[in-house]
Amino acid sequence: MKTFRIFILVILFTVFSGLSSLEADGLPRIMILATGGTIAGTGTRSTQTVGYAAAKIGVDALIASVPELTGIARVSGEQVLQLANENMTPADWLKLARRVNQLLAKSDVDGIVITHGTDTLEESAYFLNLTVKSMKPVVLTGAMRPATAISADGPMNLYHAVLLAGSPSAAGMGVLVMLNDQISAAREVSKTNTTAVDTFRTPDFGFLGYIIDGKPLFYRATTKRHTATSEFDVTNLDTLPEVAILYGYAGENRTLLDAAVASGVSGVVNAGTGNGSMSGRMQTAYREARGKGVVIVRASRTGSGFIARSVEAKDDAYDFVVAGNLNPQKARILLMLALTKTKDTKEIQRMFMAY
Repeated sequence: MKTFRIFILVILFTVFSGLSSLEADGLPRIMILATGGTIAGTGTRSTQTVGYAAAKIGVDALIASVPELTGIARVSGEQVLQLANENMTPADWLKLARRVNQLLAKSDVDGIVITHGTDTLEESAYFLNLTVKSMKPVVLTGAMRPATAISADGPMNLYHAVLLAGSPSAAGMGVLVMLNDQISAAREVSKTNTTAVDTFRTPDFGFLGYIIDGKPLFYRATTKRHTATSEFDVTNLDTLPEVAILYGYAGENRTLLDAAVASGVSGVVNAGTGNGSMSGRMQTAYREARGKGVVIVRASRTGSGFIARSVEAKDDAYDFVVAGNLNPQKARILLMLALTKTKDTKEIQRMFMAY
């Protein structure tokens, strides 16, 4: 009997010692949510960097392709979506946001990495920036070259994203975008080149920081509201209001605007020339659209800069909203979420200044 008790004690000691060492390893617990994209893409030859098939590799294979992850985090994976990201929809954003919030509410999840195609990555990132309800790090990453390319950028981007998501310095910084060693704020970053690996830029303010020698180095933080301080809640939303973007150009006519209004959109973002300007005839058309209850936001097609209120159009008189320095695609996202709460343009303008 004494021998049996000693045997049991040895087993219990071994088990609890193992658990203790596991908890004491100091590694953050990071969940990787995969959605497809180029980082999960494959080509027919190792030199193919365009025309490849996106979203072919699953999350387990992505994680296995970077064995170095085990040295920086306890990583788990989940395939939330599997698509080429030009097919991303607002319904997908809602699904992703709900899953991120569910996971971040768990005590055994310290941060989240989302692998995503680069074409619409900035849109998903900004949507999450407005709807995630946690100060824990959320990092989006992707690749410009498929996994089968000679110099595929996905593995290092994934490694750096996990490193960043596990860093205490990333907590409370809002949703982050991590590619090419560069850390960007979801609100500010945009894809600026069709194929270059350094495509993601933040034109007005620059990067938040960099990954240098395996360490995240931050040089600044965004002052805009985000994540846990956001007033937007998608918990019970099944759909989002329909908002269109219309591109301004010389000789523009009102055909597309009239069609959008007739289709029942709740809002329209004017990607205007210069300082969000409109021709005289388009101002008339937009005023008529506003008279029918459609909320109008003036943004710019230039890619950077701040839209000044009541300069290129009589925003106060016409009851328009200006986008601040949000680009048209992000202005659309903020307007969609704003319209879930109010149609008061003064309130919506407040939101555009706050977020």
